[in-house]
Amino acid sequence: MAERAASGSRYDALIIGGGHNGLVCAAYLAAAGLKVIVLERRAIVGGAAVTEEFHPGFRNSVASYTVSLLNPKVIRDLELARHGLRIVERRCANFLPTADGRYLITGGGRTESEVARFSARDAARVGEYGERLDTIADVLRDLVLVTPPNVLAGGWSAALPELVHAAQVGGRLRRLDMQQRRELLSLFAMSAGDYLDNWFESDPIKAAYGFDGIVGSYASPYAAGSAYYLLHHVFGEVNGKHGAWGHAIGGMGAITQAMAQAARERGVEIRLATAVGEVLVEGDRAVGVTTASGETLRAAAVISNLNPKLLYLDLIPAGKLPPEVREHMSHWRCGSGTFRMNVALSELPDFTCLPGKTGGDHHTAGIIIAPTLGYMEQAYFDARSSGWSRRPIVELLIPSTLDDTLAPAGRHVASLFCQHVAPQLPAGASWDMHREAVADLMIDTVNAYAPNFKAAVLGRQIMSPLDLERTFGLVGGDISHGAMSLDQLFSARPMLGYGNYRGPLKGLYMCSAGTHPGGGVTGAPGHNAAREVLGDFRRRRLRRVA
Repeated sequence: MAERAASGSRYDALIIGGGHNGLVCAAYLAAAGLKVIVLERRAIVGGAAVTEEFHPGFRNSVASYTVSLLNPKVIRDLELARHGLRIVERRCANFLPTADGRYLITGGGRTESEVARFSARDAARVGEYGERLDTIADVLRDLVLVTPPNVLAGGWSAALPELVHAAQVGGRLRRLDMQQRRELLSLFAMSAGDYLDNWFESDPIKAAYGFDGIVGSYASPYAAGSAYYLLHHVFGEVNGKHGAWGHAIGGMGAITQAMAQAARERGVEIRLATAVGEVLVEGDRAVGVTTASGETLRAAAVISNLNPKLLYLDLIPAGKLPPEVREHMSHWRCGSGTFRMNVALSELPDFTCLPGKTGGDHHTAGIIIAPTLGYMEQAYFDARSSGWSRRPIVELLIPSTLDDTLAPAGRHVASLFCQHVAPQLPAGASWDMHREAVADLMIDTVNAYAPNFKAAVLGRQIMSPLDLERTFGLVGGDISHGAMSLDQLFSARPMLGYGNYRGPLKGLYMCSAGTHPGGGVTGAPGHNAAREVLGDFRRRRLRRVA
C-alpha cells in the first residue's frame, strides 16, 4: 500500500529505493528542511534489511541478517533507539566445528583459551592480531563518513579542492606508524589466506577469521586483495564495543522500520509499491523520474539507492550518458556467491562436537561450517566449475536464541548464509531449476555436524542469487552492490570521477552500497550522500522547489 502526502509532484529530493541507505539519506535531507520523497518498488520499506513471516508463526530477517557495521553516528542522529531499535550482543562471536570432531569458540573473552587447545603459539598471537587490526581499523573508521577525494578531469580550479581533501585523508593515515602502514598495505594487497598463514599455524583459528575474507566476495580465500575483507568486517561495533556482532530485536526490519519512522517524523513522504521506470533527463541534468505506472515526479536532486549497474544501464537512456560511463558500468563486477535460506525449526541443532539442545552460548554465535581455508578454496573451485560447492560453506545463525519475538515458544528460526555458489550458472542453466536441490545440500551440510537438524526443519525459504536479484535488486545476488576489490573501492566506487556520490548528470546522486564505504548495513553511504546534496543546495548548484 502506498503512503501519499498531499504535496504535489515536485520535490527538493527524490530517492529511488527505500533500503536502509535511502531512508538514512532521506532523514538527513528532511531534517535540513528539504521536501523529500522515497520511492520503493516493494510493498514493504527496508530493501534487503527486512523482517517477514516466511512460515506460519515464524519471522526472520529475510536477506541481511546480522548487525555490526551500522554506524553509531547514524544511530544517534536518527534517534533509532527512540524509534524502537534495540540491539543485543551475541554471547560469543563464532562457533566452528572441526573436521576431527572438535570445535573452536571465539569471542566472549574465551578466544585465547579456546585457541590454546589447538596451538599454544597461536593462542599467544591472537591478542596481538586483534590489536593490530583494530589499530588500523580505528584510522579507517574515520574514513567511513568521509567523501572520497574525487578524481577529476579539467583545470586546477576543479582539482584544487580535491587535492586539499586528499591531503586531509592522508593526514588520517599518517597516524599509523611505519609498521602499521606496511600492515595496511598487506591488507589491501594480500590474500586473506596468505595473511592468516603468516600469523597462525592451526586450521581452526585461520578458518574462523578467514570466513570474513570470503563473505560476499565469490573468491578463494587465497585470492589477491581478499585480506581487505578481514579489515572491513572489524569496522563495526555493537553498543560501543568495537568488532562485536549483534542482533536487532525484531530482526533487521527493526532497523529499517526505525529509520522509516525517523524519516516520516521529519516529513519524508514514502511511497511503497512504486517502481521507477526511467530517470528523466533534460539536457545535462536529471530532473525527476517516471514511475512504472506512468506518473511523472520532478525533483531538484534525484538520488539513487540502487546498484549502480541498474541505475546506469536500466534507468537512464543510453544517449543521455557519457559513453564511457555505460562502458564502465557494463563491466561493474557484481555477484557475491551468496545463497540465502531461512528455516523454521522444531528444536535447536544438537552438534556432535558440543551436544545439547537447551540453548548454549554457541547457539547464539555465528556457526561456521567450513573447517579450513583449504575447504573454503575448494568450495570456490567447485562453484566455478559446476555452479555450486559440493561441500559448501554455511554460516548458521539462530536469532531466536536472543529474540523470542521471532518464533513460537520452544521453536526457533535460523538464517543460513551460504557460500560459494555461482551468481550465474554455467551453460545457461537457471537457478530456478536447481534451487531446491542446492537448498537440500545446504541442509545436509549442517546435518553432518548436527544430526538432528534436517528432521527439525518445519519450513524453509530459499533465496538463490537469482531470487535475491529479482526480489531486492541485488545483481547476481551481490550483497554489496558490487565487488569490494581495490579497483572498486573508495574514489573508484563506483567509478573514478564519480566517487563523491555525484553522478555524470547534474542533479544526479548515488547513496547505495555501490558507493564508499561499500557493503553492509552501515547507513554511511546515505549519510555521506545527504551531506553532499545539502552542500550543493547551499552552493546553489541545486534550487529548492519552494
